[in-house]
Amino acid sequence: MALFKSRNTRRSSSSSSSYVSTLTIFVFIALCIFGVWMLTSNSDEETTSTRTAIDTTETETSNSVAADDTPETTTTTEDNNDNKEKRDTLTPVFGDNPGHLPDDAIKSGDNKQNQQTTAIADSQISEESSLTQKEQADSASDAASEIDNKVQQATTNVQDDSQNVDTQQQQQDAVKTFDNPVAKNDEDDANREQLKEDKGDIAKTEQVEHEAKTKGDAEEATETADGGEGTKKKKKDKAWSTQADESKNENKRQKGESSGGVGREDQRWQLCNTTAGADYIPCLDNVKAIKSLRSTKHFEHRERHCPEDAPTCLVPLPQGYKKCVEWPNSRDKIWYHNVPHVSGEYLTFPGGGTQFIHGALHYIDFLQQAEAGIKWGKRTRVILDVGCGVGSFGGYLFERDVIAMSFAPKDEHEAQVQFALERGIPAISAVMGSQRLPFPSRAFDLVHCARCRVPWHADGGMLLLELNRVLRPGGYFVWSATPVYQKLQQDVEIWEEMTALTKSMCWELVTINKDQLNRVGAAFYRKPTSNQCYEQREQNQPPLCKDDDDPNAAWYVPLQACMHKVPVNKAERGAKWPEAWPARLHKTPYWLNDSQTGIYGKPASQDFAADNDRWKNVVDELSNAGITWSGVRNVMDMRAVYGGFAAALKDLPVWVFNVVNIDAPDTLPIIYERGLFGIYHDWCESFSTYPRTYDILHADHLFSKLKERCSLVPVMAEVDRILRPDGSLIVREEASTIGEIEALLKSLQWEISASKKQEGFLCAKKGHWRPNSR
Repeated sequence: MALFKSRNTRRSSSSSSSYVSTLTIFVFIALCIFGVWMLTSNSDEETTSTRTAIDTTETETSNSVAADDTPETTTTTEDNNDNKEKRDTLTPVFGDNPGHLPDDAIKSGDNKQNQQTTAIADSQISEESSLTQKEQADSASDAASEIDNKVQQATTNVQDDSQNVDTQQQQQDAVKTFDNPVAKNDEDDANREQLKEDKGDIAKTEQVEHEAKTKGDAEEATETADGGEGTKKKKKDKAWSTQADESKNENKRQKGESSGGVGREDQRWQLCNTTAGADYIPCLDNVKAIKSLRSTKHFEHRERHCPEDAPTCLVPLPQGYKKCVEWPNSRDKIWYHNVPHVSGEYLTFPGGGTQFIHGALHYIDFLQQAEAGIKWGKRTRVILDVGCGVGSFGGYLFERDVIAMSFAPKDEHEAQVQFALERGIPAISAVMGSQRLPFPSRAFDLVHCARCRVPWHADGGMLLLELNRVLRPGGYFVWSATPVYQKLQQDVEIWEEMTALTKSMCWELVTINKDQLNRVGAAFYRKPTSNQCYEQREQNQPPLCKDDDDPNAAWYVPLQACMHKVPVNKAERGAKWPEAWPARLHKTPYWLNDSQTGIYGKPASQDFAADNDRWKNVVDELSNAGITWSGVRNVMDMRAVYGGFAAALKDLPVWVFNVVNIDAPDTLPIIYERGLFGIYHDWCESFSTYPRTYDILHADHLFSKLKERCSLVPVMAEVDRILRPDGSLIVREEASTIGEIEALLKSLQWEISASKKQEGFLCAKKGHWRPNSR
């Protein structure tokens, strides 16, 4: 048109007769151009409509893919909740065969299938789009060539005239009438509606398939390894539950019913820049989360509040840090500089602290004499020490063949749990607040509280009822506090309330004795072994928990003021007391039977025995890998199964903390039944312990499973945090994962002591290196 317009700007000098002839010819040519524009307009409209339909298809397909891959960024909150509920209904079965995968692996498989389906659809659309675009390009090129030819022919024979300007404007107006946006939008809307209907049909089909799969999974699932009463199994093999399932279901009931990273040697690290400094515990020092709490009445500020993004920084070493004092000397003294709250050279612990001024051993023997049924190291093997202080009670119980799981809140002023760990005594930072303790039900042989200052009688006795949950039927609660042996008004009132509460809980007050030498007293209570007392109570206070309340659920599960019934089925865990120590260590728990398939695919009893055999030579193996056992005291098995690794170290002067991951089969009750101890944990989060806690971390096929859910970089930062300088990490993994871990450890300046990728074994030693930058 620009050419056409330029030629119309010139004036004609022809005669009037030629003017009429010229005008006639021009009108004829204008009509020809008009017809060409009509054809072109129709072609453009068809092309635009086709392009719009394809663009709409591509847009909705892209949104569908994005919704499958990243629901948190492309779907509404309501959709997220619906998706979460659908995922929650998937209950993977463990133990039926060794090929069954954990919950996250099943989800990953589903995602892959969805991604494959979406990828096929995308491929088809992309192919169709490219063909259509090619046809559009060819058609447009042909139309443009035809127009150019017509214009060139017309302008060769026609002289320009000023009146043709008006004619040109009329033609342009006529052409514009063929570009009908209303008709085009109507067609686009029809395409979109059709796409929505198709997408809805697909979604309905996927929903039906998902519901059918969920129903099948639910019918396959059987009860947990506890051997519950009255279960009708559809399969011979029972299912292994996981702590994640148990806690998720229990949280849901009470409310009313990421991709793994690849480590590199060039990973850059920085020091953590926090107010906690060298004592940083990410899930207990989350200042932002703590400040946002609405209430701290139940010590919520001392509970776990993990950062949304797991830290990837390194905790600095205290100035003047030294290699820890070796056990047993560490029980009596530790280096000042290793616990950066004090100054000097040594911090000593004469006797047993303020509670045991004449020695913890004297106090331990006093308890045995006061109640002969305790039988330290025989009947009583695993105990829970509440409000442990610096851990002296647990430290001296080792001499009576007893292990104590001690805990107390993180105290930024005295850090008593840190003192206990530095001394080589088992302890964690935890609090009795608003959530259940991370232990299974009916696990501890005895619970001890000496001057622990816990308000047991408050809130309907909710905290004491939590101890009732973790205490074995027939087990003891030993309470050595001022209300037991002092007569101050406040103590008397607390004693009266405790008396009423324990009576309503059917706890038997066995005896009250006073240690004349230490001038302290202790009250001994015993949990019932039957439900008879519960049924005969005049008032149902505290109430019994609902039948669907899972007592084993313990991962971020809120406390409730209720009691769980005592198991009465003789085949159920907790119905009988374990074998005396040390026989119970290698004895297959009575409630495991061969109708259950073990973790490794064999009948449960054979699986248990095979796990013991697997680890029997581990001491020699690690010695050959460079481990010097004289310098080892605190050991953690980061992915324990039956506790076979810990059992193999029984004759060494070490203690092993067994960690059962929340997405793994729940075998922690088996570990406690053997006379060992442990805890539930999710290694995508920080552990509730101080930095520089353990001498050895043992990880058996942990990281390959873990990287399906979270990046390995923050996990290795956490490993670096809790392992002592000169401590060792033992990794058993697939060759590819060994390579990733080794690369990350090298970036941390660790020494690789042994690396056997083909055998799936790695041993590395942490050094004293810290980065300079924060």
